[in-house]
Amino acid sequence: MSGMKRTRGVGIFLFAAAMAFVPRVAAQEGSVEFVARATPSGGLEEPVRGFPFYLLSKSFEGINQEASASFPAPDMNAFIDKLDVSPELRAWMKKNHWVTLSGEDFIHKLHVSDVMDVPEFYRAYMERNVGDQSTVFPKPKFKPADKVKDPAKYEKLLAEYNEEIRKYIEQNPQTVDGIDLNLTETDPGSKWTDLAARRFPEIHRQALNLAQSKYLVARTETNLQGQGFLRGVAPGTYWLSTLDVAAEVGDARSRWDLPVTVRPGQTAYVTLSNANALPPSHASP
Repeated sequence: MSGMKRTRGVGIFLFAAAMAFVPRVAAQEGSVEFVARATPSGGLEEPVRGFPFYLLSKSFEGINQEASASFPAPDMNAFIDKLDVSPELRAWMKKNHWVTLSGEDFIHKLHVSDVMDVPEFYRAYMERNVGDQSTVFPKPKFKPADKVKDPAKYEKLLAEYNEEIRKYIEQNPQTVDGIDLNLTETDPGSKWTDLAARRFPEIHRQALNLAQSKYLVARTETNLQGQGFLRGVAPGTYWLSTLDVAAEVGDARSRWDLPVTVRPGQTAYVTLSNANALPPSHASP
């Protein structure tokens, strides 16, 4: 009988201890209260109503980077090796890690030696400038027939002419502008862009899966005042995120991925606005 009393006493003690422990554990949890507002251009600030927000244990930007690592970018050098271009152009592309032969960024990468030494660039430059009546462009002192009649003389005059062209470019660097218009058929930039872009849908899908499974702590939707409430959150640092979806308020397209720290037994208050929204350039994965 005494054994039964002892057993019953131990049971009561454990139950009381457990009941005492529950409030202490609950007291350690915190919460997040936030309000989301967006301001369209030329308009007034408005609440973001009925919009889903996610509390993540990792920033959505970081999740995107993790997903990107699962789908490596294509090898540019391998892509270049398959191009039907001169060895000199292949070497230039690999040296500059660049395959797009159009636009200002491309033109800015070109040096005089590039124009002179890469056959495709030299040809495009000559096509662009020979016959331009607005400039005094160097004229060759040889004829195509000289290549057969007197090869040595032809090579000498050709070398002299190329040196004149080199000096002309150095003195008139603006004459390089626009040669990309004569490289349209050679430019593999669009092919590379298409190849690189094939991985983006997979990265996007993987990032969303990770965000809503591995890194999801809580989810809520804003009310008519743009308020959201997340209860029972363990202490720690999180990110309040809209993932890749922008809240549309007029012409405002706002996305957030904002860090928030939850402390034991406390409520973290956050105000989301245009000021702490992600820049538009971050809208795509």
